[in-house]
Amino acid sequence: MINNSLDIHNVLSISPVIPVVVLPPEVDAVKLAQALVAGGIGVIEITLRTPNAIDCIASIVEEVSDICVGAGTVWNSDEAEKVVAAGAQFIVSPSFVKSVFEVCEKHGIPYLPGVATVGEAAECKSSGLTAVKVFPANIVGGPSAIKAFASVLPQLTYCPTGGVNLDSAPEYLALDNIVCVGGSWIIEKETILAGDWESVQKTARKTLQKLC
Repeated sequence: MINNSLDIHNVLSISPVIPVVVLPPEVDAVKLAQALVAGGIGVIEITLRTPNAIDCIASIVEEVSDICVGAGTVWNSDEAEKVVAAGAQFIVSPSFVKSVFEVCEKHGIPYLPGVATVGEAAECKSSGLTAVKVFPANIVGGPSAIKAFASVLPQLTYCPTGGVNLDSAPEYLALDNIVCVGGSWIIEKETILAGDWESVQKTARKTLQKLC
């Protein structure tokens, strides 16, 4: 069930890292979500890069009540409507997509669009958004680039994603306008294909110990 009381700042405050996940069909999405929760991380972004992604979102929403489930790589209004119907609690795009934004507005779903320039960030602000994903963060310029973004757009909260890892995350999180990062290092493909949920838990705990 969609929790319309969430806004994007609630979502970003759940954990210092949002695991960004590409789920192959053979991976048990529910067990993955349960492993993250057991490791202390209560948020996940399932990217629409596999044909089973929307079904995975629906399964996690139905069976794992302690995790906030988002849909990532959402490119159009049709995909946005489908993930909302599946129960997604927030939506992420690699860039600002007006039609996706409008679906989120209609349903009261937090929207986190990606930006790579100050101009793109300003466009998001002009549309009424208060948080953006900086993507790909490592190519855009890392923490120093986001610091420059924030110097002219201090009203925005930034979530760097792309090339962020456990070693670089603390430098991002030290900035005032960043409360979390997006990262895929917690969910290694080989680990989830093997169903090694204990390793997922351990990585989640290790991450929180370093970042909290």
